[in-house]
Amino acid sequence: MTRLDVMQKPEYHYICPFKLYQMTLTKYSLRCLAMLLLFVALQAKSQNSETYKYPPNKVLTIHSKVLNEDRKIYIHCPKPDSGDLDKRFAVLYIMDADNHFELLAQYVDYLSRPDVLAIPEIIVVGICNTDRRRDLTPTQSIINYLGKPDSSNRLKASGGNENFLQFIRTELIPAIDENYKTESYKIFAGHSFGGLSSINCMLTHPDMFDAYVAVSPSFYWDNQYLLKLTDKKLKKGSALKKIFFYSDGNEDGGSSPAYFHTNLLEFDSLITSKSLIGLTYMYKYYPTETHMTEPVVAYFDALRFIFKDWEKH
Repeated sequence: MTRLDVMQKPEYHYICPFKLYQMTLTKYSLRCLAMLLLFVALQAKSQNSETYKYPPNKVLTIHSKVLNEDRKIYIHCPKPDSGDLDKRFAVLYIMDADNHFELLAQYVDYLSRPDVLAIPEIIVVGICNTDRRRDLTPTQSIINYLGKPDSSNRLKASGGNENFLQFIRTELIPAIDENYKTESYKIFAGHSFGGLSSINCMLTHPDMFDAYVAVSPSFYWDNQYLLKLTDKKLKKGSALKKIFFYSDGNEDGGSSPAYFHTNLLEFDSLITSKSLIGLTYMYKYYPTETHMTEPVVAYFDALRFIFKDWEKH
């Protein structure tokens, strides 16, 4: 018998109607998603967008003969008043500008707005650091916060605060006064070592500034050197016509002894006992703030306190 070739029957695969519906739905969903993304992209392209920028600040570099180095200075000025182009402004000098300059600039701008008028318009001058342990400490010491010798050698260059203050007095302030519309009223503010520097300035060169702000001053420095200097310099019943705000937070984290808080309480007791003529002062304790969060609230409170009697115009 001759074998005949027989054509094979094609194979048919059965597809569930529900599965076919799912495949069709998925295809159309992907098309819709692609069209939606394209529409959003075209809309975004068609709209004008720009990056929000805070009003720019000026950066000044001063070569200091006193410190024998270049110092970077940040400057924030009020917006020019077309109705009074000769208007002059108080000046706030803030240490640790790397951390706190922008914070103070925005506080000043907001509090001096026409619809707020809690303080006058102010020029903010931020002093950037090169070596803060050198510049902001009044004496040379290698004893750390815990009262033990520092083994890292970071404190060997400490004790340069007098030179730093002379740089501010003889070089920085004259440069600011020469180039900007300043009035005589000046504020000196600092945090931690900066707070120490602010108090040291008030004790040794009180006429440099009209108001002083010391946020969490590091009184532990050199076996409480500045507490002893306060008691020595401020004679009971003597005159000190200044405004002074000082504060501390929960730096010690509940540990014992609480160096920061204990020292601030002792300092506050000293200031009160001296009965200084003309000194307007405020001490504030922020138990819910750490050493690094306290400046956010303390600087705001300091500005409000310094200008508490400023009349709204």
